[in-house]
Amino acid sequence: MIVSHAKQFIFFAVPKTGTHAIRELLSPHKGPKDWEQQILFGQQQSPIAEIAKIQHGHISVRQIAPHFDQASWQRYFKFAIVRNPFDRFISICFFLNRKNPQFAEAPLQWMKSAITVPRFRARVLVQPQYLQLVDAQGDIAMDFVGRYERLQDSVDEICQSLQIESTQLQKRNASEHKQYREYYDDELKSMVQSFYQQDLTQFNYSY
Repeated sequence: MIVSHAKQFIFFAVPKTGTHAIRELLSPHKGPKDWEQQILFGQQQSPIAEIAKIQHGHISVRQIAPHFDQASWQRYFKFAIVRNPFDRFISICFFLNRKNPQFAEAPLQWMKSAITVPRFRARVLVQPQYLQLVDAQGDIAMDFVGRYERLQDSVDEICQSLQIESTQLQKRNASEHKQYREYYDDELKSMVQSFYQQDLTQFNYSY
């Protein structure tokens, strides 16, 4: 997450949607009272104690909104990037298992097993994307939702809205894997579709 009072924006970092590349682009535009929270590259934490104790940078609308007055919340430009859930799930699993040789030997079996485990499903990396972006009424609270599938175009639009210069994004923290459809069979496809059904509907994605 990045909160900029200077530029009046809030960037919601949905896991595995190019967040670190976007953070790298936005960080030089921060003012002296702006802040970000992330732990992977040069850990930074929010000055808000309640947010800092969360210990990751994927802060949700419902977590941060109470720390804004209503006028500021309405005025600040709130944005995020989302990704096809079928593709994102593969990226998540390969990221979590980048040092696990057993996963490399049988990724399909590992994924089928993992997605049935409540503790795995509850991880912030794994949770459906919409949960991070909805307000207390369950409505998407973003002014702009970009697409990972057209990430540079989405970031260009964000920069135009913020009136800052856009630059070419660099790959950061990317998972190494083949095209996502190569890892699915009908059973895993059904399991992922069921778990991420709200994402598929809300953001108009399909297999």
